[in-house]
Amino acid sequence: MEPNPRPVGEQIRDWRQRRRMSQMDLAGDAEMSTRHLSFIETGRSRPSRDMVLKLAAELEVPLREQNLMLVAAGHAPVYRERKLDDAGLAVVRSAVERIIAGHEPYPALAIDRHWNLVAANRAVMRLVAGVSPDLLEPPVNVLRLALHPKGLAPRTVNLAEWRGHLLGRLAHEIDLTGDAALADLLDELRAYPSGSTGRPAATDDLGGIAVPYRVRLGDETLSFLSATTLFGTPVDVTLSELAIESFFPADEATAEALRRAAAAS
Repeated sequence: MEPNPRPVGEQIRDWRQRRRMSQMDLAGDAEMSTRHLSFIETGRSRPSRDMVLKLAAELEVPLREQNLMLVAAGHAPVYRERKLDDAGLAVVRSAVERIIAGHEPYPALAIDRHWNLVAANRAVMRLVAGVSPDLLEPPVNVLRLALHPKGLAPRTVNLAEWRGHLLGRLAHEIDLTGDAALADLLDELRAYPSGSTGRPAATDDLGGIAVPYRVRLGDETLSFLSATTLFGTPVDVTLSELAIESFFPADEATAEALRRAAAAS
């Protein structure tokens, strides 16, 4: 928690502007008068605990930031934040381990809100073999690993397309959360080589489904579709910020190559 959080009215106004909502829009959705909302934003009125939570819900404020808003308004935080190894999150750890282990022989990993690696299955470790050891020192940042010149970037066949997808997704997350650490990460990643040759990339969109992630592993080129899994209705900050990234073979050649690699190891 921040020792001296900004006034709650400023936070509410910033989130409202980030969501591109007028005071009238937010007041209508929260079933309150525009005048009352204006008083809250300017600090002339202090919102109750329930009002903070209602406004935060309408603005889709992440749980971590909802706690900050509550503290700024003089209320106790509502949502607990525990480390993943806390006994109270044992069921979460078990679920994550089951999901990523059960996804073998295909890659799957879990990440936190800053894209730092929380857990990975053996297929992921086979995929990143040979990258710079520095990039595998904890905390391992998955986006840095994917786009760094000493990471997977040199082996990514469609680097320009994949880089664009990852940077776009990160920029969207920054727009939603206002996370300064993610903004710094985006600046860092944008400074890496883009992989663009100056010519339009040949688009392999799997018959109009999606653009795959294509990466070389030894003498073979693997092609993947990716999917993101989030836990529903979280009331713990750590759980709300946890995501599982699963990669599925986009063709039978990739599936067979992964099965062979798993059998060999």
